[in-house]
Amino acid sequence: MTFLQALLIAILQGVTELFPVSSLGHAVVLPKLVGWDNVNQKDPHFLPFLVVLHLGTATALLLYFWRDWIDLFLTFIGKGDPHRKAANWRTILLIVVATIPAVVIAVPLADFIRTKLFSSPSVAAGFLIVNGFVLFLGERLRRKSAGNRKIADMTWVDAVKIGLWQSLALIPGISRSGTTMIGGLLAGLHHKDSAHFSFLIATPIIIGATVHEVPRLFHQEGGLGMTPIVWVSGIVAGVTAYASIAFLMRYFRKHDFEALDPFAYYCWAFGAISLGLLLFVF
Repeated sequence: MTFLQALLIAILQGVTELFPVSSLGHAVVLPKLVGWDNVNQKDPHFLPFLVVLHLGTATALLLYFWRDWIDLFLTFIGKGDPHRKAANWRTILLIVVATIPAVVIAVPLADFIRTKLFSSPSVAAGFLIVNGFVLFLGERLRRKSAGNRKIADMTWVDAVKIGLWQSLALIPGISRSGTTMIGGLLAGLHHKDSAHFSFLIATPIIIGATVHEVPRLFHQEGGLGMTPIVWVSGIVAGVTAYASIAFLMRYFRKHDFEALDPFAYYCWAFGAISLGLLLFVF
């Protein structure tokens, strides 16, 4: 992998991991479209690179929502504002409940789903189109709910449903942030609060996935392979992810009517063009 390729992949990771357009789908489709035959995610030497990119994204999430996490951590250790104790414990439990379905489903099935069933670029492109329909239809179904609820108004059932929506992101082309936002919208949350909760539950998922891969680094030939390119790419992914979060939170704060539609249109266009190229050109 060249330095330019590493930087472009890092930027792609930082944007698509948090935008509702599927980072995994793009990672499967784009190398084939641009002819990057030397970029193989199944190569063991690609693993350190992937781990550091996710570490950069997780760091960006922690930094952007640092007030939330410090507040929740202080409550967890018995410190902080006593008047916010009950609300903070409720938020912590909602995050845990929403994370459980993805963990239960992802741990035993992730490798099988991604490598055996849906790993081909053309299949990922097809699911990007499906992701567009999920976003588009979710916005229409959302109109039936009030859309003014806050995270504090969520129930445990709401959290479980959002966690189940999140599990769909095991399929390349289906966006984790997109499905969790749709789950939040269907629970009656405002776009801003739905995105906020989506990013909060993304943090333990991304950190958990990173930690899960770390032991494998010590068993691959040639050591960790932590080159300067890897670390620079991780920083680029983190900076890009932070900018993406800031943009999305501002965007969802100002747009509460069909806010996910532009992302649906993008998924349809990119997925359809990619699928056509993959089936008839490449």
